[in-house]
Amino acid sequence: MKSIAFITLGCKVNQADTASMQALFRERGYTIKKADEKADIYLVNTCVVTNMGQRKSRQMINRMHSLNPEALIAVTGCYVTTAPEEVGALEGVGLLVTGKDRKNIVELVEGKIVERSAACDFDELPAGDVSDRTRAFLKIQEGCNQFCTYCIIPYARGPLRSRSLEGIGQQVANLVQRGYREIVLIGIHLGRFRNGEYTLKDAVGTALQVTGLERLRLGSLESVEVDEGLLDLMLQDRRFCPHLHLPLQSGCDKILQAMHRPYDREKFRQLVQTIRARIPGIAITTDVIVGFPGETEEDFEQTREFVKQIGFAKMHIFPYSKRAGTPAADMPGQLTEMEKSRRAKILAEDDRGMQRRFMEGMLGRRVQVLVENAYGNGYMQGYSENYQPVLVPGGEELTNKIVEVEIKEIKEEKNGLYLL
Repeated sequence: MKSIAFITLGCKVNQADTASMQALFRERGYTIKKADEKADIYLVNTCVVTNMGQRKSRQMINRMHSLNPEALIAVTGCYVTTAPEEVGALEGVGLLVTGKDRKNIVELVEGKIVERSAACDFDELPAGDVSDRTRAFLKIQEGCNQFCTYCIIPYARGPLRSRSLEGIGQQVANLVQRGYREIVLIGIHLGRFRNGEYTLKDAVGTALQVTGLERLRLGSLESVEVDEGLLDLMLQDRRFCPHLHLPLQSGCDKILQAMHRPYDREKFRQLVQTIRARIPGIAITTDVIVGFPGETEEDFEQTREFVKQIGFAKMHIFPYSKRAGTPAADMPGQLTEMEKSRRAKILAEDDRGMQRRFMEGMLGRRVQVLVENAYGNGYMQGYSENYQPVLVPGGEELTNKIVEVEIKEIKEEKNGLYLL
């Protein structure tokens, strides 16, 4: 019996893709090994969102070749799409698998000839197991046509395509039967989910129709794509978690325009106000890029001021990463790595203050916590409906259970803030 190990870099979409491919190999009788174990086959799912991701992808390929020089190394993910010749030249690489061919991954590895699918079709891969024992990620949308000037993803992931509603219902039911308490619907450009006349609201509604589903959450979503129908569903069904991740990227209109983002500060502010008016207590998290080409100190301060006005529950902060082949890579005013790092640290301090203020608003409230893993000192860690980290007294018997607790205090640790 042949063995295979999987290595995944990058986003939740990549993790979902790997889990689906892992399920295909398991169905065919392959033994699944850990990444640090000797295996007959290594499948590396790569990332190129940043230079660091691309470098780590190369490092992992080299590491797998060193672990077993005789193994077949198959490589998939965005690195294969954007630089196939570069990947193919790496020592040990024996197979490149594009996104459209992942559903035939077993046949490709086994050297069989298969009919390749059209790039415009969504690969209806089954949802597979991920390392998270309580939360499953189901990819329902692929591709992007926004073409933000800093982003390589539209070139790597291709055009927009979406999973069928029937497929969504089947996979959600499958995940519920396997014991997952919470399912997260994810995609590269999730708000552009389209299957015929159906939109993301219909995809969410289909998932919520599945008997036994306890929690549903959305992955990253553009603010301009949050429509009234989605908010109505969130109000009507408590299983649809009151949390939205809306990437801002910059709080300066000049930089937003240079990034080719589909909104300005005022439009983003109004959208957030509308969402909060409809869904009290909702947590809104975001992504921010610092050090974009041409971002002056004044521009950066505008971003700092704006994010504080919005009051995000959490920010993910990224120093701008120059990606060859994107318009931003050739823009004037490129900042030094040192300056980008300095701005990221300043914004991280602002973020911690915003997190605390949001958590203070939850003191005295009762929340439903999905318990995930051990924290230590007699506590387990989990997340509330609005995706806030909560520590719950108890042991491993609480894993993958939803418990109700009253929030009494905020615990500050080096690695972040927790509700107790």
